[in-house]
Amino acid sequence: MDFREQRRRLVEKLIREGYIRSDRVAKAMLRVPRELFVPEELRHLAYEDTPLPIGHGQTISAPHMVALMTELADLRPGMRVLEVGTGSGYHAAVLAEVVAPSDEPREKWGKVYTIERIPELARRAVENLRRAGYLDRVKVVVGDGSKGYPEAAPYDRIVVTAAAPDIPPPLVEQLKPGGKMVIPLGTRYYQTLYVVEKTRDGKIKARPVTPCLFVPLIGEYGWSEDSY
Repeated sequence: MDFREQRRRLVEKLIREGYIRSDRVAKAMLRVPRELFVPEELRHLAYEDTPLPIGHGQTISAPHMVALMTELADLRPGMRVLEVGTGSGYHAAVLAEVVAPSDEPREKWGKVYTIERIPELARRAVENLRRAGYLDRVKVVVGDGSKGYPEAAPYDRIVVTAAAPDIPPPLVEQLKPGGKMVIPLGTRYYQTLYVVEKTRDGKIKARPVTPCLFVPLIGEYGWSEDSY
């Protein structure tokens, strides 16, 4: 299958529909091979604009949602980014291609730290990222994403790819003043995607963007597996 052509057509579609608005995100999504991040038996669907199952009750987000969240994060080369919810590693690769573009010198690269609570998915994401050429720009961590990753904090941006009942306090603490977080908040059946900004004096401003539906953020500051 001509995945490169399918990728080009998908990106053009997302530009027409308004999900991709910047050259940075367009270039990133053109460069990252989504077919390497979906199960082999579903690769023929890699460039359909739909979520796909990746095992353990988790999904790889639809391309339009990856594009939208990446745009809302307002990323720049050189930034340090925390992603909560690695999944297959695809969104982390897109984020990495924006903050550490393949055509930029390494000394200008930023870094993406991504947390996955399911060890098998984390291992698979590492392999996916290695095959796609992003393991030098992405660090995969196994742990409770609702607690963030304080070892590499503070972060310029935080992108959460699982829905929480409220904004986890550790993520607020690990966000730099002037930083932004993109996070879905709500219940099991109804969620809203928010952009959260941390002002220079440490105050939090949250702006709703659009209804959405994500898997739950399981963890100490998210949902418990029993209650969700």
